[in-house]
Amino acid sequence: MRSATALTAMLALLALVSSGCEKNGDAMKTETSGTIAGYPIIDSHAHIYLEEYDESLEPLLVGMMEKNGIRWFDICTIGLSWDSLKEQVRVAGRLNRLYPDRFDWAVSFNLTNWGSPDWETETITYIGEGFDNGAAAVKVWKEIGMELKDPDGSYVMIDDPRFAPVFDYIESRDKALVCHLGEPRNCWLPLEEMTVDGDRNYFRGHPEYHAYKHPEIPSYEAQIAARDRILEHHPNLRVVGCHLGSLEYDVAELAKRLDAYPNFAVDTAARIIHFKVQDRDKVRAFCIEYADRILYGTDLGVRSMEDIERRLEQIERICDEDYRYFSTDGAFTIAEREEPVRGLDLPDDVVRKIFYENAVKWYRLR
Repeated sequence: MRSATALTAMLALLALVSSGCEKNGDAMKTETSGTIAGYPIIDSHAHIYLEEYDESLEPLLVGMMEKNGIRWFDICTIGLSWDSLKEQVRVAGRLNRLYPDRFDWAVSFNLTNWGSPDWETETITYIGEGFDNGAAAVKVWKEIGMELKDPDGSYVMIDDPRFAPVFDYIESRDKALVCHLGEPRNCWLPLEEMTVDGDRNYFRGHPEYHAYKHPEIPSYEAQIAARDRILEHHPNLRVVGCHLGSLEYDVAELAKRLDAYPNFAVDTAARIIHFKVQDRDKVRAFCIEYADRILYGTDLGVRSMEDIERRLEQIERICDEDYRYFSTDGAFTIAEREEPVRGLDLPDDVVRKIFYENAVKWYRLR
């Protein structure tokens, strides 16, 4: 942790950056004009999960967001890490309450008590408390389908009827379901056959989720089919599929689901690289045709207070680069291709939808 002197200096600097902020009670109201895009970029897939949260460092995060015109949709996640999830929920609720122009959030629910007689009641109660505290959505994670098991050893899939009352409740509150179900198709391939370095690096570092090494995990096709059945059986429930809905490898496959399920949208979190390795004209046409169904997201987050400055610099750089990829025809060098990748140069109204308007619409944000 930095010294008190260094922290004081940094906070003084950020006080200048955020000098346009206006206190109103205990809520910090900020201008919403952006410096990257000219309007607030909503990163609809971000995370704040820390073992020890230091409230004195909030100005670092808020100052960066104010400087760059960024607004975060903070997604709380991992029901099998119940203590961590509760702390994420506490922090997310606090940030939304104090800085409502910069933080929105999604609640999740406990899975360590899965199978108990009171699971449904306790889950709906906890989700309802999150909604009452400002949550705009509920997150379900890949532990459903890839980790959570019943006593007989069978994997619990997202279309299990025991989840249906929860989905009905979310719909009744006019909230959205955020789902990271399954993994990229690369997860079921050996490392050397994966199509992007990001997947190789992730599954090399997280072999517990590398399905190629765990044939007992339900197949990629089974994960997608279970998610699709939720879309079919709950047509009035708004669903945002994280990571291009785990159909990142082919925009044509993703388009089939968007055509079939009007209640389905996707975010781009950690999957823009998969756009870049596909045919540029095909991806551009997809983004224009489905401009109302794509939400910008990064999957970036604050995981350690010790490296918060480095993390904030990374967030600023990536948001700027992503915006240029969608809005210009500039050249981008990526490890997966020898030739530079051209930006998509999308129309301004399409870019605004992806980076701002769609998150407001699908999550009913203020």
